[in-house]
Amino acid sequence: MNQNKILTHQEIEHKIKRIAYQIYETFVDDESIVIAGIASNGYILAEKIAMALQSISTLEVLLCEVIIDKQNPNSEIRTSISKEAYQNKGIVLVDDVLSSGSTLMYGVKHFLEVPLKKLKTAVLVDRNHKKYPIKVDFKGISLSTSSHEHVEVIFEKNNSHATLS
Repeated sequence: MNQNKILTHQEIEHKIKRIAYQIYETFVDDESIVIAGIASNGYILAEKIAMALQSISTLEVLLCEVIIDKQNPNSEIRTSISKEAYQNKGIVLVDDVLSSGSTLMYGVKHFLEVPLKKLKTAVLVDRNHKKYPIKVDFKGISLSTSSHEHVEVIFEKNNSHATLS
């Protein structure tokens, strides 16, 4: 199948930095924030956003990995930190690509089981054809794609990129 590069390494790095600034503007009055990435690519993106955020702000950034079975998102969701660690904090839930919205929807549902200060979402690529009413607060790029097309984000040292096929 033919692949079109939609984001180069440099463009991804620029979008991560921009997202970090947007997050900082939103949470500027907070002392700490939780960046929760959906395994596996969402967590890699969350790590990159957390590093960018730490370089531009004084926020204490707590990184969290969210393990969701994407084929069965209604099954138990696990996180790398305890509920007490993110209770009454601001959270940004991160994934690489927003397709149907189900993964982010179930991820948001999980975090709503405890009181939070604020909950926002971030993705690198928003595909604009969701099945669920999920809104992305911070996004790298919006694409109008058909449901038959596939977006893939590949994170490699000095060669990260996103393709559409």
